[in-house]
Amino acid sequence: MSEQQATTEQHSMPLERSSAFFPINIFGAIMGYAGLTLGLKQAHDLLGISISVFYTFALLSTILFIVFSITYLIKLVKYPKSVISEFDHPVSLHFFPTFSISLLLLSLIYLDMAYDVARVMWILGATLQFFLLLFILNNWIHHEKWQITHMNPAWFIPVVGAIVVPLGAVHFVDMEVAWFFFSIGLVFWIILNSIVMYRLFFHPPMMKVLEPTLFILIAPPSVGFISYMTLNGMVGVDEFARILYYIALFLMIMLFTQVPRFIKVPFALSWWAYTFPLAAFSLASFMMFEQLHKVFFSYVASLTLAVLFALIVHLTFKTIMAIKNKKMCVPPQVPASPQASEK
Repeated sequence: MSEQQATTEQHSMPLERSSAFFPINIFGAIMGYAGLTLGLKQAHDLLGISISVFYTFALLSTILFIVFSITYLIKLVKYPKSVISEFDHPVSLHFFPTFSISLLLLSLIYLDMAYDVARVMWILGATLQFFLLLFILNNWIHHEKWQITHMNPAWFIPVVGAIVVPLGAVHFVDMEVAWFFFSIGLVFWIILNSIVMYRLFFHPPMMKVLEPTLFILIAPPSVGFISYMTLNGMVGVDEFARILYYIALFLMIMLFTQVPRFIKVPFALSWWAYTFPLAAFSLASFMMFEQLHKVFFSYVASLTLAVLFALIVHLTFKTIMAIKNKKMCVPPQVPASPQASEK
């Protein structure tokens, strides 16, 4: 090989690698941005902050979603084998619904600004979410590879998507569709929660890079509370709604006691797993404040939203630096073998 050819290959490899390894879990960042945007809308309605902040983050969320979607589409066309390998991976597989959940959240952002656009987003997101959920559940049932050490909180993501669907369904389709998805999400959350706790209690710890996904535990009860309240027409906080909210509050407290442990985890895209659960809990707390008029919930919601805002600014900076240093679009850091995942 000539010196010129070697130089050309060296320059072309990073670009090729960045396209082939553009990660599906980057859409977790869109979920975080969209969740923050919805939280800012609630803060405007209940606390009076400027609506321009909501519009700014709505625009940012939309732009990021478009850029990431186009980039991943290019990957799908040019490197289909790389996409298939993500489908076969015990962690990456469960991040595919982050794309459909992002669509569902964007539909809520645009609900009052562009109803027809929001409805199209919701239909696409709900349809894709349903088929992804079917695919992943069939994958779990008819498998020859999954072991208990593969299990981690990221497996909740398809279930969280099912519980998000009713938030828009009440505006766009028949209420029975909303209850259909809520029922699926609620029952499978209970099932998966038992399995995740068994894995965490009685098997070796997860890899450090996966520890941020523990925050995903907060999302199902938080979103479940919001969906349940929405399905019941916001007529009051009953006993079941309180159970959902307070288990989310307990999980928040429990995980925040482990912050010194989490900050020692080296930065990776898995850090974005912190964001949407915080957004969901903030929205749930705003809803509790709106319903019960107890200032405690206003403080909890505002503090969580402020933490989320600071965290997203920090993670955005860290992600930009990772892109600049060519550390983001690289082969998966989490090995597929259960033995490796225990280390």
